[in-house]
Amino acid sequence: MHSPWRIAAFCLVLILSACKPQPAGVSTSGDVIQTRVDSRGGAVSDAEVVASEPYATATIDRSTVDWQPVALEGGQAWISCDHEYANGEGVQLSSPGYTEIRAALEPCGAGGLMRLRYEGKISAEFTALIERTVEVANTLGIHKRILDIDSTGGQIEEAIRSGDMIGASQWTIWVREGAVCHSSCVLILAAGDMRLIAGKVGIHRMIRISSKATSRAELQEELQAVHADVREYLQRNGVAFAVADLMMTVPNRSLRLLTAQEMDLYGLEGRNAAEDDLQRIELTRRCGADFVQRKDAFFRAFDRECQTPGEEVGTMGECGLKLRERFGFPDAQCPLQSPMSEFDSAVNVPLRGRSDTSHS
Repeated sequence: MHSPWRIAAFCLVLILSACKPQPAGVSTSGDVIQTRVDSRGGAVSDAEVVASEPYATATIDRSTVDWQPVALEGGQAWISCDHEYANGEGVQLSSPGYTEIRAALEPCGAGGLMRLRYEGKISAEFTALIERTVEVANTLGIHKRILDIDSTGGQIEEAIRSGDMIGASQWTIWVREGAVCHSSCVLILAAGDMRLIAGKVGIHRMIRISSKATSRAELQEELQAVHADVREYLQRNGVAFAVADLMMTVPNRSLRLLTAQEMDLYGLEGRNAAEDDLQRIELTRRCGADFVQRKDAFFRAFDRECQTPGEEVGTMGECGLKLRERFGFPDAQCPLQSPMSEFDSAVNVPLRGRSDTSHS
């Protein structure tokens, strides 16, 4: 039975979607579209389900990285030292081994910025790619990280594992125009410190590939255990667990596209609320109360002025760079903690369509 706050939240989404003007071509109704059934895409769960034991992220041992050879069979990846994707995707990784990743990342050390472009399924290979990239970036002192993703989804357990790594290592996530983030990819989106979305985000029901169910009741029992893991993961990443509940209502042969209003309401767009809470005390101690107040004011203005539905990611970045000058960023004392610091290594490189850095 749905709780009153969830019903009220959903009603609010419908009201906002109906009332707020949208640019031409932008979906405002949470469209459900038909999609090809893919046994390895979407939201696939392979793990054996033990209903009494929730998914324990604490059991993931990241103290050492396994550098065994691995091929990106379900996707493609590129590494760039430039925030501006109009200049190209970067260096393509044929297989994400230590030597190849380090060679691609070393030029990024000077600016302290890297962008990982990934197109494909969420899988164990994707998890390995994230883990290895983080390890090498840490070694080289590259702390401004962008994940530029285009994915129709994949394995839920791997999305949770890689999402926890992303959440612990300071990533901005882009879903650029023309790209998608569907199904279990939404769990990756949930983990980012900052999310800039110009493409389509969609959800549908989870698939149990290794199911032993012979009845609806047995299948529901299996799905409920996976559903509990997803809810707990979303909550620790500051995303409303209503997203997990909504996923259960859309057949896996279909896809429900989330509106901009829904993504904002559920906490999937813009600044990550959980990360914001985590940083607040440390930022006040390190950078001062005035810094925190200015940063809060910046993000409120960014949500209002820059995150226009249907806008390009590059244009959002341009808007944010101009906007933050109004609030005194980047801060001289705390440049790395300043909003959108991932753009600072290339602050003198023109953004697409940008002729100056004057106040708007």
